[in-house]
Amino acid sequence: MARVTVEDCIDKVESPYELVLVAKERTTQLNSGVEPTVSIDNDKNTVISLREIAKENVKVSDLKDSAVYKLRKHVEQLDDTSLEDEEVGDDFENLYKGEISKSGAPILPSKRARKIPEKIQVTKDDLVEISGGAKTEVNVDAAQADNTENDDVSLDQVSEAEEQTQDQSSQDTENNS
Repeated sequence: MARVTVEDCIDKVESPYELVLVAKERTTQLNSGVEPTVSIDNDKNTVISLREIAKENVKVSDLKDSAVYKLRKHVEQLDDTSLEDEEVGDDFENLYKGEISKSGAPILPSKRARKIPEKIQVTKDDLVEISGGAKTEVNVDAAQADNTENDDVSLDQVSEAEEQTQDQSSQDTENNS
């Protein structure tokens, strides 16, 4: 077994920290199945990687680039489809419409969109399924019925109709008493 020291490798790299970085990267490559460029001699992959760096069998710059590339969290991807680069700028003036929150921060469109609840359209068939098969009659004004397509009913209309039926049933029970 050949003895490899840091002094054998330090003149091949800029600093001891870079030596650790490139030796670790080469060791990772050897662990993943890449063939070593020196004889194994029953050595571990860390010793083999140091021997390769000392003998300059591997390019330190390639190992460094590979290690740095793997450590990046965000890798930029080139978009070859766009011929013109779009001008990137702060579009705050177009986004900000003058609304200010209670804390004093401007409200951008993304937050404004979250505040507006969506109306869910429910069909009469859906109401029958929800109520467990019991048929409930929903009174909808003729004007509202013309605006809906395929007999769709909004939740607001359903809740109003339920309140009206509850009021009528409570009045019936009071009159019978």
